[in-house]
Amino acid sequence: MAPINEHIKAEKVRLIDQEGKQLGIVSIKEALEKAREAELDLVAIAPAADPVVCKIMDYGKFKYDKQKKEEKSKKKQKIMKVKELKMRLNIAENDYKVKLNNAIEFLKDGDKVKFSIFFKGREIEKKNLFFVLSNRLKIDLQDYAVLEGKELFEGRRLSVSFIPKK
Repeated sequence: MAPINEHIKAEKVRLIDQEGKQLGIVSIKEALEKAREAELDLVAIAPAADPVVCKIMDYGKFKYDKQKKEEKSKKKQKIMKVKELKMRLNIAENDYKVKLNNAIEFLKDGDKVKFSIFFKGREIEKKNLFFVLSNRLKIDLQDYAVLEGKELFEGRRLSVSFIPKK
């Protein structure tokens, strides 16, 4: 939080009164006196500035307003979740469509979708078929999503991630 009253470490400050009028550059003692006369606090609103900018205000109200602003900005944020869909190289057509429809729903909800394509045994020798499947996913999802990064081979699986279009 911002330093207040005696915790302000500056010789001179740029003072703003409770109505928002600039009173100019004054000594810290003079600024503290004016704050006491008004029965309010002296709050450093820009402690990094030279000279420090201080305002005469009710510190409790200042803290409350700042907290409310932070809560309001948190409410507006959308947390993007990663939904993972797993499939095999030789996936049946109807299973592929079900996975694709699930991915479309997740993307419409604003979530990120990660496809993990697993392979067993000698399927690893057919890496080109994995890229055929990932290209098919890219084409089928082009209206709803954008490819994030590149396809990644992680051990015995290929991962492809999509983020929703704005």
